Amino acid sequence: MAYQMQSLADKVFDIMEKKILAGDYPGGAVLTESKLSEELEVSRTPIREAVGRLEHEHLVQVSSKGIQVIGVSTEDIADIYEIRYRLEGLAVRRVCEHVNDQFIREAQEALDLQAFYTERGDSESIKNMDSQFHQILYRYCQSNPLRYTLEPLIMRIVKFRKASLSAPDRAQHSLDEHRAIFEAIICRDPDRAEQLMQEHIRAASTSSLLVAQSQNLE
Repeated sequence: MAYQMQSLADKVFDIMEKKILAGDYPGGAVLTESKLSEELEVSRTPIREAVGRLEHEHLVQVSSKGIQVIGVSTEDIADIYEIRYRLEGLAVRRVCEHVNDQFIREAQEALDLQAFYTERGDSESIKNMDSQFHQILYRYCQSNPLRYTLEPLIMRIVKFRKASLSAPDRAQHSLDEHRAIFEAIICRDPDRAEQLMQEHIRAASTSSLLVAQSQNLE
């Protein structure tokens, strides 16, 4: 029974985290255990456990008023991109050391799908394939500390990345930047790959911060 309850709490946590990061539970919103229990069709026990974990992640704050959504601030977004700027440059340098046929197939497939969805203006799928390209790089950098630091960061800004990539120009630029990074990697040119990745992160940061500011985040 304890195992089942833990699994249910994990599921509730995942659902609530995704809703907060996607903006379905916007910053400043106040949630209650009773409404969450009704919405998610679970008892209050897994709700409380999930909320405790979300509070630890600084996504909600519990007070006498209820469960207040903190979400992701403009300052958080800027910090996340700064961390990505510094660490993803290192990650692609590492990938250059571990290029193999499997990496090339996976990365090329992700780029082909990103191009397919970019042509059709499918922002949700563009965002998913954009994320997949980066996650492939995280896997092939052969560093668990790098991978498990970077993967949660791109999830925390998913809402703003999707809005940013909804602009046709940014979606095409992102695809072109990914292709250039890929070419530098398969040429095993770590200096070029790092430079291109840092330029890509800076461009993505500028675009996402404009989205955040337009939504009047505090």
